[in-house]
Amino acid sequence: MNSLLRKIEDHINDQIVNQRSVGGGCIAQTTMLETISGKTYFLKSGFSNGIFLNEANGLNELRKADCIRIPQVIAVDQQFLLLEHIRSGAKANSFFIEFGQQFASLHQFTSQQFGFYENNFIGASPQINTSKEQPEQDWTDFYFNNRLLYQFKLAERNGYSDEDFRNLFIKIEHLIKSILNESDEAPTLLHGDLWGGNYMVDENGKAVLIDPAVYYGHREADLAMTKLFGGFNTDFYRSYNSSYPLKEGYEYRENIYLLYHVLNHLNLFGLSYKSQAVQLMKSYL
Repeated sequence: MNSLLRKIEDHINDQIVNQRSVGGGCIAQTTMLETISGKTYFLKSGFSNGIFLNEANGLNELRKADCIRIPQVIAVDQQFLLLEHIRSGAKANSFFIEFGQQFASLHQFTSQQFGFYENNFIGASPQINTSKEQPEQDWTDFYFNNRLLYQFKLAERNGYSDEDFRNLFIKIEHLIKSILNESDEAPTLLHGDLWGGNYMVDENGKAVLIDPAVYYGHREADLAMTKLFGGFNTDFYRSYNSSYPLKEGYEYRENIYLLYHVLNHLNLFGLSYKSQAVQLMKSYL
């Protein structure tokens, strides 16, 4: 850690005089740093697989939309990610109304194609955003191949699949075009992994997005993830839909988007998520 701190001091041209561990997810080590000049920083460390570089690029991409607070990236390399330290506060009375409006604005920031210029991570799992061949212009093909099929194959390698599970997934493959029919929209900037633990409340009572798994996709996929573990109230969804109305049938399509995240949790945390994956697939049969 001492060599890492010296490297960070060189980056910020300041002396670190205090450090303390803070809560911040289950993947990286998280530390609050204080310097002799009185500045504070938030440090993530403990990995060298490129995950910090990917996270920094995702945060910088979200900042381009300029509609919701995103932590500023101070420095990053294979070993660490140094961010501005944002002080936590209490939710303002209008927190979820404003959050819904801001999230709707984020989803109006678009691209020409689905995916992202690099692969990244969803939690600790690889997330495939690029193709060696022609970039995917069709959302259904991108979502099935790069999201559902990738996670299903991983579940098979991990020993979490069986004949019944495989047959269910094959049925979903045959149905997915009809499930997502008439929901096409332009590729939209997504947080990619927004649940209650991946936003914080700043000192002004406003929302801050953290720990993204950024790519350009369908906004319904982002909204579905917010419902997996809760943490968002009716004001959030009402405000979002008032600002940027969803297409008819979005509730029917929620389960197909939840399936990606539940399959990922199956692969990360084991068989306790298998029955939920089965229920999501069966909801379309």
